[in-house]
Amino acid sequence: MKQIHSLLLFLPLLVASCGKKDEIRLVSEPVTIGSISESVTATGTLESVTSVDVGTQVTGIIDRILVDYNSEVKKGELLAELDKVLLQSELASAEANVESAKATYEYSLENYERDRSLHDRRLISDYEFDTSRRDFQVAKTSYEKAKADRVRAAKNLNYAEIYSPIDGIVISRDVEVGQTVVSSMTVANLFTIADLDNMRVVADVDEADIGRVAEGQEVTFTVDAYPSEVFKGVVTQKRISPTTESNVVTYEVLVSADNRDHKLIPGLTANLTIYMNRDTDVPLVPVKATRFVPHDYPEAKNLPVAPEGADTSPFNDSADPDRKRVWVVDGMNLVSRIITVGTSDGVNYSVVSGVKQGEKVAVEYSVASSSQDNDAPESGQSPFAPKPPKRKK
Repeated sequence: MKQIHSLLLFLPLLVASCGKKDEIRLVSEPVTIGSISESVTATGTLESVTSVDVGTQVTGIIDRILVDYNSEVKKGELLAELDKVLLQSELASAEANVESAKATYEYSLENYERDRSLHDRRLISDYEFDTSRRDFQVAKTSYEKAKADRVRAAKNLNYAEIYSPIDGIVISRDVEVGQTVVSSMTVANLFTIADLDNMRVVADVDEADIGRVAEGQEVTFTVDAYPSEVFKGVVTQKRISPTTESNVVTYEVLVSADNRDHKLIPGLTANLTIYMNRDTDVPLVPVKATRFVPHDYPEAKNLPVAPEGADTSPFNDSADPDRKRVWVVDGMNLVSRIITVGTSDGVNYSVVSGVKQGEKVAVEYSVASSSQDNDAPESGQSPFAPKPPKRKK
């Protein structure tokens, strides 16, 4: 008797379970006004647009250093001095040589002029005249060389005073007072001066994105030193020389950035967003809406449907990929509308023409179960999505 009684209690539950139905619903979204952008991301390193290594062209001992790290300098400002004793003595020696060579030159010139007059009157031989002319030419060459040596000695003395070639900040100092600097085939670097007012980011852009990057595009970037601030820049150059590392090909893109507050410093790592297109205050429709295709569900109630005989096949205009089709919800009807789209961020399209703000476009169908049983599909689930496996009770 107990078994019969339990069976009678189970039968109403079984009937209720078998009687549950899934309700098909249409999900729609209104056309909104907003901003949209198409962008790529990259990482790069900050560096100064103008950075100069300041050195010396003469050998000597550092006598004075007038600047240090982070010193702001102006173009033509004195940075350091070498000991001038040897350089001054070289200049004095060069000036003495000039005076000696000048005296010899003037003496040879007088002899040459006199011998030329005598030779014209046949009073001296050709040999004597040729000797006088040769001595004059040698003396003249020696005099010119002595003057050139004096210019070089004076210039070397000027090189003992080291001036800043640009306006900027000293970011490196490689010498101390008393240190000997040697000028050889390369200039001995003493300081590095950078113009921090104008910085740039050398970004590495993936090969899949480089085709969409162009000069003049807007860029925003952040650095770890100031995580809450967003800096702005502009693409100034796209270099076509590739860099391959671990089979990953990247290209360098230069982004200029204003840095008048000197927050950005060389060497910082920047995380960039490069905007291909950026539209504000434009109509937006979901990308899903352009892929929606109406279906006929005769058993569904209060479900908007497409007009009888309407073309409900997937739309694809290969001649103009910017032309898309959406289905506008008009009461209980679905009205086909061809729209022209612009920028896409993968979620929405900006609309150039075809729909207006406030109109509702169909996005997808969803399934909502009339039963609260755990096996029923959740509200909002697409009817085309695979059903989860039923749990044993």
